[in-house]
Amino acid sequence: MRFSWRPTPILLLGSALALSACDQPIDLDFRGALGGLNTADAARQATAQRPNPDDRGIISYPNYQVAVAQRGDTLADVAARIGADADGLARYNGMKTTDRLREGEVIALPRRVAEPSPATGSPTTGPIQPPGVDITTLASGAIAKADSQRVETTALPAAEPKIARGLEPKRHKVQRGETTFTVARLYNVSVRALAEWNGLGSDFAIREGQYLLIPVAKTPEPKDKTASGTAELPGTGTPTPLPPSAVTPLPDEKTKPVAEIKQEASTAAPDLGKTQTAASTGGKLAYPVQGKIIREYSKGKNDGIDIAASAGTAIQAAEAGTVAAITADADQVPIIVVKHANNLLTVYANVADIGVKKGDTVRRGQKIAAIRSGKSAYVHFEVRKGFDSVDPMPYLR
Repeated sequence: MRFSWRPTPILLLGSALALSACDQPIDLDFRGALGGLNTADAARQATAQRPNPDDRGIISYPNYQVAVAQRGDTLADVAARIGADADGLARYNGMKTTDRLREGEVIALPRRVAEPSPATGSPTTGPIQPPGVDITTLASGAIAKADSQRVETTALPAAEPKIARGLEPKRHKVQRGETTFTVARLYNVSVRALAEWNGLGSDFAIREGQYLLIPVAKTPEPKDKTASGTAELPGTGTPTPLPPSAVTPLPDEKTKPVAEIKQEASTAAPDLGKTQTAASTGGKLAYPVQGKIIREYSKGKNDGIDIAASAGTAIQAAEAGTVAAITADADQVPIIVVKHANNLLTVYANVADIGVKKGDTVRRGQKIAAIRSGKSAYVHFEVRKGFDSVDPMPYLR
């Protein structure tokens, strides 16, 4: 006797209702149901978009470069367009020179080619640099030429190269037996993001020896955590002392006769000059703006502190010095670098309404710019010894 089984309409309906009622992303790998790792968390993790390549298809990072294929390309076409050896490119990627590529497919480069620049159709020049203020690149020339004893009013040259900013993705070399799902789970990213970053096909197929770019997480700009979305003013949140009332009367005052007061006044005050210490002035800086610190210093991640304040609030020089550079980041947001004594630099980024010029001497507390309007109402403030960033807080306390 043969038995056959088919799902009943009731069972199918129940399954559909269960899936539709689930408020979590479906685990395409079905590992959650089997007791393994679930990729649903990775599916919810927001990832940034892959950077746009230049006209050749090159995306350049400090440690490696990749080429993005165009429609109809073979591996030999990509090699010819970027000026690379086709056979070497094929061996490095485990492919043949005649293999046809998908539009948007990423090819790893065994060695670097010419960097992206406006000549290659890129709006920026050089590799994509980590986010933050790269003082070494942006201001090293200006700082070296700055003369603290001389006032200059020359404008910053307009032909300064623009630098792209972004995190460098990890690269994963596919091993035998791995799938797109296992790689996505390994790095806690979604399968869709992994496929989009690497130009994979609809079947998500990958090959042994293939280099995959691991999508980087989206990094939103810091936001003030107050309910109104604006920075708290100094003293906000401090409990106000209750005034005295009939319920809690003032304590009894003990008054002295006038004769005793005159006698105390005639007594010479002790000389405290010998017991006082000299005021400490070594390296102490003033806050550039009074506001709430919404992002703290973290070496390599945030090389300064972010201080929120109301739009238009004056940004002041933390110490007397010389304006060594006025430049901008990749989004054309202005940056001011001030050089102080003892090889100390202060950096003021994300500013507006700049009121100084390169070469100007500034005094401590002098207004040099203002807080920008909109959601980015904060100043990014850095302290650097030479070109190395240091925690600003010990200098501000």
